[in-house]
Amino acid sequence: MEDMTAILVVALLGGMAAAVVRLPPLMGFLVAGFVLNVAGVESVPALDVVADLGVTLLLFGVGLKIDLRQLAERQVWATATVHMVGSTLVGAGVVALVALAGVALLEGSDWRTWVLVGFALSFSSTVFVVKTLEERSGSRSLGGRTAIGVLIVQDLAAVAYLAASAGEPPSPYAVLVLLLLPGAWVLRTVLARLGHDELRPLFGLVLALVPGYALFDAVGLKGDLGALVVGMLLAGRPGADSLSKSLFTLKDLLLVGFFVSIGIGALPSVEHLLVALLLVLVLLPLKAVGFAVLLGLTGLRRRTAVLAGTSLANFSEFGLIVAVASSAEVLGEEWVVTLATAIAASFVVGTAVGRRPEYLVGLLSHLVPERPEHRLHPEDRPLDVGHAEAVVLGMGRVGRSAYERLEHLHGLGVVGVESSGERVHRLVEEGVDVVEGDATDPEFYERLRTGDVRMVLLAMPFHGNNLDALQLLRSSGFGGTVAIVTQYDADLRQARALGASTGFQLYDGAGTELADRAAQAAGLRIDDD
Repeated sequence: MEDMTAILVVALLGGMAAAVVRLPPLMGFLVAGFVLNVAGVESVPALDVVADLGVTLLLFGVGLKIDLRQLAERQVWATATVHMVGSTLVGAGVVALVALAGVALLEGSDWRTWVLVGFALSFSSTVFVVKTLEERSGSRSLGGRTAIGVLIVQDLAAVAYLAASAGEPPSPYAVLVLLLLPGAWVLRTVLARLGHDELRPLFGLVLALVPGYALFDAVGLKGDLGALVVGMLLAGRPGADSLSKSLFTLKDLLLVGFFVSIGIGALPSVEHLLVALLLVLVLLPLKAVGFAVLLGLTGLRRRTAVLAGTSLANFSEFGLIVAVASSAEVLGEEWVVTLATAIAASFVVGTAVGRRPEYLVGLLSHLVPERPEHRLHPEDRPLDVGHAEAVVLGMGRVGRSAYERLEHLHGLGVVGVESSGERVHRLVEEGVDVVEGDATDPEFYERLRTGDVRMVLLAMPFHGNNLDALQLLRSSGFGGTVAIVTQYDADLRQARALGASTGFQLYDGAGTELADRAAQAAGLRIDDD
């Protein structure tokens, strides 16, 4: 219990220290692990359990946001496959040169060691990338979704390697996982009917651990892969977004254990540190450039390609898993320490580099030329709403009513923006001028051509989304009128403080409208004014 208390206190202090110097808390958790190692504090079984739960919930949450069709997109599978092969070969070449230089760590190694190290370093960290995208509010953008898709392809490759390296094929009962396909209907039905109380996160936790992790692990498959698959089966269904949000805090808390466990598990020597830093300094820039070039060739804008590429420029915890699963003849225990150090260092570099994205876009502009507009990915082309005078962000019930009011009563040209492709299709069939776009995506405003727009209405169902859109809209230079809908007075005051021109509290007019409808139903006369 004393060790666990020390781990919790030092992790808290590390996270607070990182926040003070404006670094992500996860960096503080990593450093806390190294400090605990130096202090002689040993890892406890509970820390490993917490770390495993955090990664499992993270992959389950990633699955909830993934459309299975996304993995078939060229910018995902082609980029992931080509980059993994190229990165493995380049990494093997770098390790071979280090071996030829006479580094003791690589004495007696052969081509199998070189290739395996290159393969281990070809993965990007799911934990780090998803956390970075969430902090940028970019997980739902085209670049963010593409990066996550690439991560999933990498994870599948890692799982395939682990299955092969174990020398044991999956159990014959592995076919039982196919029962998840018809069983998904039951899970979706239950999810759609759950309320918004504590049952929702508990339901998500059980799904990730039982039909996800436990089922796959029992039949000889990777348990984390099971959590990912179950999440993907629920993606896009009613309640999936709410489930993801309800697990957000729990997932972040559990991931503290994962980052602390990396540092507390291995303390590098000087030789380990030098080799790890060499791998970071040589391979990370090549990794970032490789991703950016490949994504640019598949049709992404230069900025989208560079930002997605740099977010993937790190090493992954899967590298450690690959190292541990390998035979001692090919990759000894010394490499586990070296890879752990390289992974931690890549997180530090990735955090520092990611704080100046515009600088990177300019730096790599000669390597990733801008493509003609007609050759860009459809979701990455400029979005022109300049023919309208008003834009409504969010075309649910509130947004649709506001759209019709502005168009019919005030005679304005209006364009709606909606993130749901299904709703966009339905509205277009009804004759509504609406385009598909995610108003919480920073890249949305870089593609937006506002022209004569002088009024924007924020009518999305979640207040946090409306606030994100408000800040992004103002930071993009829009100086027109911005109106926002809220549920509470405090939310309205907050929005006004952040730059909203005006707003409407939903319940302000609810009582009046309810009374009018009741009087009308009772046959009472209602004055026009």
